[in-house]
Amino acid sequence: MSEPHIETPEWEDETARRPVDEPIPADPVAGTVPAQRAPSDGQALLEVDNLSLRFGGVLALDRVSFSLREGEIFGLIGPNGAGKTTCFNALTGVYKPSGGEIRFRGQVVTGRKKHQITAMGIARTFQNIRLFPEMTALENVMVGADARHKTSVISALFRLPRHWREEREGREKSMELLRFVGIDHRAGEVSRNLSYGEQRRLEIARALATEPTLLCLDEPAAGFNPAEKDSLLKLIRAIRERGITVLLIEHDMRLVMGVCDRLVVLEFGKKIAEGVPAEVRDDPRVVAAYLGVPADAA
Repeated sequence: MSEPHIETPEWEDETARRPVDEPIPADPVAGTVPAQRAPSDGQALLEVDNLSLRFGGVLALDRVSFSLREGEIFGLIGPNGAGKTTCFNALTGVYKPSGGEIRFRGQVVTGRKKHQITAMGIARTFQNIRLFPEMTALENVMVGADARHKTSVISALFRLPRHWREEREGREKSMELLRFVGIDHRAGEVSRNLSYGEQRRLEIARALATEPTLLCLDEPAAGFNPAEKDSLLKLIRAIRERGITVLLIEHDMRLVMGVCDRLVVLEFGKKIAEGVPAEVRDDPRVVAAYLGVPADAA
């Protein structure tokens, strides 16, 4: 059966279709920062209420509270060691919070297992890429698609029609996602042979294959050159256009200011600021946190 034609997303600009060794040209349009988008007036999707997490005598998160609205691109930023990835790990079931509550669409997330949280509609990528290195790009994405399969063990064991149907649909969906992130031409390549940037895109495609409502991206631009960051910025916007809310950890302030609707800033596990990018950028506490000087001297 031939695969359906799916248009190349606008953000791609043929970037990922170039040979791996060929430098990616800068995009003068992508380099501009758009006008500030008005905060979303959607329903609360994720609510973090007084979240605390302690490792022995170290308080990694100290009563952190914030909420995401449906359709937002929401940034979680702060200096190194601020507690950003720790917060992600608490949201996605890697760590069990010491106190507070996390709610997703009104349902309590706190204490649930990782696969249960995925089934609720929360997916994530990792600061350090976690792919199956000996599996192809397509197979890696199909692992994510498997999270939504309803085939029973009996159906899979005996290769019943429903099993074959879900396998076919999962393969087609995975190819569509590889096309969406711009690396469908690498579908048959084992993931360890992909370039660093392609592996980052592959991890995003695998997360999208779980059909999330909320996608958590942990430093997706780490190690990228400026042109790759511009392409990533377009991809994040395209993900939002698919109806997916995005929670973003990122150190690149140009990317954060260019793509996020609202931001929360952490320092030493505490929330020190929240608001639209322009407000956060000019907050003396944020300037002090990044420059390492007292707030009254910033």
